[in-house]
Amino acid sequence: MTQAGTIPDSTATAPIVPAPGRVIAAAAYAGGTKRADFDPRMAGAARAAGGDFFWIGLAEPDADELGVILGHLGIPMPAIEEAQRRHRRPKIIEYGGLVLVVAATVEAAGEKLRFGETQLLLGPDYLVTIRRGTAASYMPLRQRLEECPDLIARGTDFIASELIDLLIEQFAQAAESFEGLVTAMEEKIFVRGISQSEVRKLYRLRRNLLQLHGALTPLIEICRRLSRIETRSIDAESRPYFAEAGDRAQRVGEAIAMLRETLAFAFEASLMLGQAQQTDITRRLAAWGAILAVPTAIAGIYGMNFETMPELKWAYGYFAVIAVIAAICGYLYRRFRRAGWL
Repeated sequence: MTQAGTIPDSTATAPIVPAPGRVIAAAAYAGGTKRADFDPRMAGAARAAGGDFFWIGLAEPDADELGVILGHLGIPMPAIEEAQRRHRRPKIIEYGGLVLVVAATVEAAGEKLRFGETQLLLGPDYLVTIRRGTAASYMPLRQRLEECPDLIARGTDFIASELIDLLIEQFAQAAESFEGLVTAMEEKIFVRGISQSEVRKLYRLRRNLLQLHGALTPLIEICRRLSRIETRSIDAESRPYFAEAGDRAQRVGEAIAMLRETLAFAFEASLMLGQAQQTDITRRLAAWGAILAVPTAIAGIYGMNFETMPELKWAYGYFAVIAVIAAICGYLYRRFRRAGWL
């Protein structure tokens, strides 16, 4: 996806230092190499000079600034208005030869997740990336691609696929960080059982994994759609890159779902262990209750203080009663022991 032409050499045009927190980078590329940095508000003039494509990176731009930059690129107003607003869910929208991709980003810090969004505006000769709510930078990817002219020469559609793959890598890293937490929780549940505080922690883990999976799942469909649709912004030879990214997102999603299932199984197993423990305690109490009922019943009968009772005045009556109690209790103990109740 290239256009013939030349761009003024970077030595002839002084690079413009981007404003902090707004324009991260804006560069023109030709023949697989970076030719010049430029002011994105003058993108129209830079385009008139010819070249292959532009790549503009923005972070937390305000609506007015974004409208000016995108307006100079000739992006239609509906696409500009869509890019100016924040989105709750990832999506993909086509505007003729322009493709707008909204993807979720994630950063994991322990048990906490921080979600943001990245928008990709992919045109025939330009790529605009807009980051919101994320501290992760895409400069390492830009530098890596600039060091490989063969890669950067593949055009904006290839760069877009690499950016999407970078977003998927963020989800993979978050899933990997949660894997250790899930394993530790699983071992703790099986060794010590589950307490009220651990139930709350397990709920938070499952909720975070659900949010993580919910943010990643639309990206799978976005990649599959980009691998199938026919548009001027994506060459036929670039579609397999999006298909490969979609397959990787699918694998990461399956890993996240597996972690959720592991937590669910651990919780169910802890409940079954708790029920088994309660049942065992109930059996023990019932067995000891039956055993202790024998001396209680006999002692209760002889405690009625009737004047005439069997063997009341027999010299060996006390020892006989003790022996009968011991024999019955011993018999019951052996039976309960064989049944596994004691």
